[in-house]
Amino acid sequence: MKSTTTISKIKTEFSLQNATSCGGIKIFLAFLEKIKLPEAMCSLSGGKARNSLFPVYRILLYLIVGWMLGCERIFHFRRLQSDVLLRRFLGGRCPHHSLLYKELIRLGRFCPSLVNELRRLNQEIIRPCLPPELILDLDSTVETVYGDQSGAAKGTNPHKPGRKSYHPLLAFEGQSRLNLNAVLRTGNTHSSTDAADFLRQTFRLLDEHKVKYARFDKGFGGEDFYSLWEQHHIGYVGKLKWTQRLAKEVGACRYWTRYVDEEWIIEGICLIYQATSWNKARRVAIIRKAQVFEEGQGRIVFDSDWQYEAMVTNLEWEPIDLWRFYNQRCCMENYIKEAKNGFSIDRIATGDFKANGLDLLIKLLAYNLFERFKRDCCEPVHQGYTIARFRLEFFYCAATLIRHGRSILLKLARDFPSRYVWKRIEVRVAQLE
Repeated sequence: MKSTTTISKIKTEFSLQNATSCGGIKIFLAFLEKIKLPEAMCSLSGGKARNSLFPVYRILLYLIVGWMLGCERIFHFRRLQSDVLLRRFLGGRCPHHSLLYKELIRLGRFCPSLVNELRRLNQEIIRPCLPPELILDLDSTVETVYGDQSGAAKGTNPHKPGRKSYHPLLAFEGQSRLNLNAVLRTGNTHSSTDAADFLRQTFRLLDEHKVKYARFDKGFGGEDFYSLWEQHHIGYVGKLKWTQRLAKEVGACRYWTRYVDEEWIIEGICLIYQATSWNKARRVAIIRKAQVFEEGQGRIVFDSDWQYEAMVTNLEWEPIDLWRFYNQRCCMENYIKEAKNGFSIDRIATGDFKANGLDLLIKLLAYNLFERFKRDCCEPVHQGYTIARFRLEFFYCAATLIRHGRSILLKLARDFPSRYVWKRIEVRVAQLE
């Protein structure tokens, strides 16, 4: 029967009880319980008793779930405070969003050991997903701030020149897309500032996991930086700044190896080169490429058409293999983009520098939990989904929580488009050991 009632004549009332707009998050909450994350978080320090109204582990769990559900700022948690499913997951009540500000600042200022404990917890979570031999990708990113947050300073900011920012340093695993370590830095630091100390900390966290290869851009370098890789017997490939001194050395080279001879010509050569800041000479691979111009029956390439790229390495590979291996590092930009757009690491939570550093680790912990959840419980076609798409497909579903006899039932919308895939994911979560 076709309805002729206009929308304006439909009566409304706010009487629905025990409802949630994100009933699909149940599969992720069940996953957190299966891997015993709440129990692992109970051992974290925080200066509060476990029988307090909102102990530290509940605060951290609430933050993780909130970032998973798309909260970009702390005050966005207001919409989750009365969510019946989250309240049951957290033991009956959700903290007010203003308490989250206070707790982050308190934990950042007065619980310095919590940062390292979160890093160790992160390693425990990602350990089952790491390959036997790791590829460590190193990069930094700029997070613009719009206030007077402590630690923010004017530095290199390609998107908002002249604005204050933070400049966090990030390490990802190149095959599994997992974040290995992160640290928040002031905005006026260079990419390579404290990079050696950051790497030593990362090696300690990885413990028995072996880092076989490393990749980094031209923002990182220096004798101490390269020596650290060599001391740990790690093969590295890093971009090198194209200087006049290096260009002069390359200009004297005559015997180039041609690898591609199509619309683009790609040639390569290796040389032993020592920069002014290095204590010893190192192997440098040079790749040059140029687009071919067709003229009649001939092909013309001018000397001014060549584009040069230099990479410093300790690997005995061909230049073209080094170039292609390094270019796979560009996937890290997508990992950072996912952390920014999906988990809001560029949305600064508080005005306190240490609290913001703690918040960065919590958001990246949520990022890793999502990656492990996809790997352990989702079908291959869904493992490439971003968190934004995953929310729309599986998390955002109207539901009500009802009691039936002695059991509790979550009734989701009957016409939920992804209900069959959702049920298969739920089965996989239930089968986890």
